[in-house]
Amino acid sequence: MKNTGRNVAVWVVIVLMIIVGLTALQTNVSHQAVQKIAYSDFVHDVANHEVRSVTLREHDVRGVLTNGTAFDTYAPFDPDLISLLTRNNVEVTAHPPESDESPILRFVAAYLPLALMLGLGFMVFRQMQQGGGARGAMGFGKSRAKLLSEKQGKVTFADVAGIDEAKAELEEVVDFLKDPQKFTRLGGKIPKGVLLVGPPGTGKTLLARSVAGEANVPFFSISGSDFVEMFVGVGASRVRDMFEQGKKAAPCIIFIDEIDAVGRHRGMGMGGGNDEREQTLNQMLVEMDGFESNEGVILIAATNRPDVLDPALLRPGRFDRQVVVPNPDVSGREQILRVHMKKLPLSSDVDPRVIARGTPGFSGAELSNLVNEAALFAARQGSRCVTMKQFEEAKDKVMMGSERRSMVMTEDEKRRTAYHEGAHALCAAMTPGSDAIHKATIVPRGQALGMVMTLPEKDNISYSRKWCLARLVIAMGGRIGEEVMFGTEEVSAGASGDIKGASQIARRMVTQWGMSDRMGMVAYDDPQTVSAKMQNEVDEEVRRLIDEAYVQAKSLVQANMDILHRLASALLERETLTGDEIKAIIKGQTLGNGPEGHGPGAGPHAPAGSAAAPAHGRSSLPQVTAAARSHHGDQPAEA
Repeated sequence: MKNTGRNVAVWVVIVLMIIVGLTALQTNVSHQAVQKIAYSDFVHDVANHEVRSVTLREHDVRGVLTNGTAFDTYAPFDPDLISLLTRNNVEVTAHPPESDESPILRFVAAYLPLALMLGLGFMVFRQMQQGGGARGAMGFGKSRAKLLSEKQGKVTFADVAGIDEAKAELEEVVDFLKDPQKFTRLGGKIPKGVLLVGPPGTGKTLLARSVAGEANVPFFSISGSDFVEMFVGVGASRVRDMFEQGKKAAPCIIFIDEIDAVGRHRGMGMGGGNDEREQTLNQMLVEMDGFESNEGVILIAATNRPDVLDPALLRPGRFDRQVVVPNPDVSGREQILRVHMKKLPLSSDVDPRVIARGTPGFSGAELSNLVNEAALFAARQGSRCVTMKQFEEAKDKVMMGSERRSMVMTEDEKRRTAYHEGAHALCAAMTPGSDAIHKATIVPRGQALGMVMTLPEKDNISYSRKWCLARLVIAMGGRIGEEVMFGTEEVSAGASGDIKGASQIARRMVTQWGMSDRMGMVAYDDPQTVSAKMQNEVDEEVRRLIDEAYVQAKSLVQANMDILHRLASALLERETLTGDEIKAIIKGQTLGNGPEGHGPGAGPHAPAGSAAAPAHGRSSLPQVTAAARSHHGDQPAEA
C-alpha cells in the first residue's frame, strides 16, 4: 500500500509538471511582442495600405503591418470595417467568439485524461513487473514455488510424531542429501521422487519439511493447482522453471502438495482430457526422467487420492517410492498429543494416554485442534493451566459439536429424547460385539437432540460381521424406545440418522464385505456391472438384515423395560451419563448425588434450556461411516 501511494503521488507530480510546461510553452508562443495601437490609427493604416493581414475575433482585432510588426487593437461596433478592409486588399481571417474558460483549463480538459491513462497503464505494468517474479507480467510462465527459509521455522523429525514407519523410509533420503557419495560410489541411485499417500491431516507436508530440516537443504513448496492456467503451455513452462530453480539450489527438495490436481490420468474427463493439464504433466514426466540429469533435486509430492494419478507418474524412475502416511494408532496419537502439549501449562491430572484411547481414528491435525480447543476452554474459564476436564470438554466439542444450551425443548420432547437415547444405550450394553459405551446425553449438539457414543477398547483394524450386526441392532434401538413408550403413531423423525447409518452398513455388508450368505462373495457395489434382478435381490437382502436387527432390538427393549425406565429417568435428571454410570444403572445400583428415579418420568426433569450432543464417529477404515461409530437418534432442530 505504501509503494502504491508513493507511485501515484510521483505520477501526479509528473503529469502536473508536463501540463505546466506545455502551458508555459503555449503562452510564450502566443505572447510574442505585440504593439497596442488605437483604433483610429488602425483605420488610418488600412487606408494607407500599411496593413497586410488581420484576424478578427468579436471586437478583438489582431494583425500584421506591411513592415512585419504585429499589432492589437479593440474595435467598436463598426459595420463598415469589413468593407474597408476588403477595399484595401487586407487579408481577413475571422474566428468565433472565445469561451470564458482559461487556456489552461481548456488544455487540462483536453490532455489530462490521456496523460492519466498513460500514467496508470505504466504504473500497472510496473507493479506487475515488481509483483514477485512469477506473478509479474513478463514472468507469467515462471515457477511459483516458494523457498521456505528458517524464518518460517525449521522442522525436523523431532517435530513429527506418530508416523515412525514413514519417517524411517525417508531417513534414507536424508542420508543421501547429506552424503550422496555413500550411495553413488556403489552404483546406487536414490529415488528421484517420493509420493506421500494418506488421508487429510496426517502430516504429509510436515513430514516433507522435516526431511529438508534434517538434511539442512533448501525446501521449495508449491501446490499442484499453481501449475494449471487457462492458457495452454503456461504450466509446462512453470515446470521447466521450477526444475531450473532446483538445479541451481541443488541439493534441495521440491515439494508438490495435492499433486492430483495436475497428475490425473491423461485422457480422462469431459472431452477426453484437458490440454493444459496434460501438457503440464507431460513436461513433469520428462523433467523427472528425461535425458538431462537432475542430480541432487528430490521431488516429494503428497496426495490423498493416489488412485487417480497417471500410471506413468508412478513408474520406477519417477515417483518410484510411495510412503503411506496413515492415521496414527493409539501409541502414535499419544506421541502427537505430547508434541502439541509441550507449549501448554498442564495440570497434573492430564494423561495423554487416556486422551489417545478416547480419540480413535483422529488424524494429527484433529489432535492438534483438540489440544487448541482445550487451551481455549481453559482461557475462557480463567484457568492458569489446562486440566483433564477441559480436554474432555474439548474432545466432546470436536467429536460431537458445540452444546446448544439455548435451545428450548418441551418436557415431552426431552422425555421422548431420553427414552430414545436410553434404548440406544440399553441395546449397546446388552448386544454382543458392541463397543463399550462412552457417554449418553440428551443435551443437543449440532443438529442432534441427543446421542449415545461408543468407543472401542482398542483401534479397530477391521470390522467383524458380529460387530456390524451389533451396529444395526443399536441403530434400531432408538426407534424401538419411542414405539414401546409412546406408540407407533407418536414416533418422531428423530431416527432418521439411525436409519440412514444402518442402511449404509447393511448395504456394504451385502455389496462390498461379503457378509451375506444369500449374496455370497461377490461385489455388487458397481451399478454398471449389476443387473436389475441382482440389484433387487441386494435390496431385499439389505431389508432383511435391517428387519432382523429391528426384531432383535425390540425383543431386547421389551424384555428390559424396567432398565429403560431407569436410564430415561437418569438422563432426564442428569442430562449426561458416563459409561460407568450406565453400567451401574443396568445393574440396579443407585447413582450418587441424588436419588435415581424409578419408572417413566420419575425424578426431576432437566431445565428447559438443556440439550445434548451428536458425536462425529471416527473410524480408521474409510468404508465405515460416522453413523457406524456413534448412534444418535437425533433429529435436526427443524424436524
